[in-house]
Amino acid sequence: MSNPEHHLDDPFAGDPALIKHIDERHAGTKFHTLYKISEGLRKFVDFIGRAGSWCVLPLIVFTCIDAILRKTGAWQIDMAALFSGTGFGWIFESTMLQELEWHFHTALFALVLGYGYIHNTHVRVDLVRETLSFRKKAWLEFLGCTFFMVPFTICVFWFAVEYAYTSWEIGEISASQVGLPHRWFIKSVLAVGIFVAMLAGIAVWLQTVIVLFATEMKNTRFDLMTIDWPEDAGDKIEGKERIRLEDYQEDDARKIATADNPDAR
Repeated sequence: MSNPEHHLDDPFAGDPALIKHIDERHAGTKFHTLYKISEGLRKFVDFIGRAGSWCVLPLIVFTCIDAILRKTGAWQIDMAALFSGTGFGWIFESTMLQELEWHFHTALFALVLGYGYIHNTHVRVDLVRETLSFRKKAWLEFLGCTFFMVPFTICVFWFAVEYAYTSWEIGEISASQVGLPHRWFIKSVLAVGIFVAMLAGIAVWLQTVIVLFATEMKNTRFDLMTIDWPEDAGDKIEGKERIRLEDYQEDDARKIATADNPDAR
């Protein structure tokens, strides 16, 4: 179910001769090179995001252990003393566990920032954007990446690197005597996450450049990250399949009719 209203000012819509993928016909063009760079960045950001998502498992484990040990009272102190000579006494120290929790939480949050953007799963307020045509959405994404996301992530990355380097230079450790050492490591992970988010912004920016300015590829379709092609405007919303209430109502009506008339089965 496509929405023709979105097609009125879109030169991309309504052409039956659509090319469903980038192929050798586009090889050698400058926009094909931009496409390959964008796809390479997308794959890298996707890999980092999927790898970083595994931080949720140790985060859950350490949080559960900390929550359980908090209820044991003096037993927690006795166990920490008992295992102190084996190198595992830290497992029973609440301060260490709490710092591990926020270390993994920081890594999880930082490493999936770019992943959320390229998969269009970040938070949007689309009171205006949702009503715009395809080309206007592309312009909005292009301007947003050009003047906001990419410059902002570059600035934050610069200061994050300085933040981590200063921590390494002074040998920063936890403020607690029983906390984690090497505070520079988690600060470096934060810098890496911001850098990956910057690459995600560049990948989307390159896609919007192709969509807006590559006239020789206007009939070519490829997977977009943050907008939908005009012919998908009615069936999808921000890359997700739109749920139509009518479909469920029709299914319910058929089930009711079948239940009332067993011979119709």
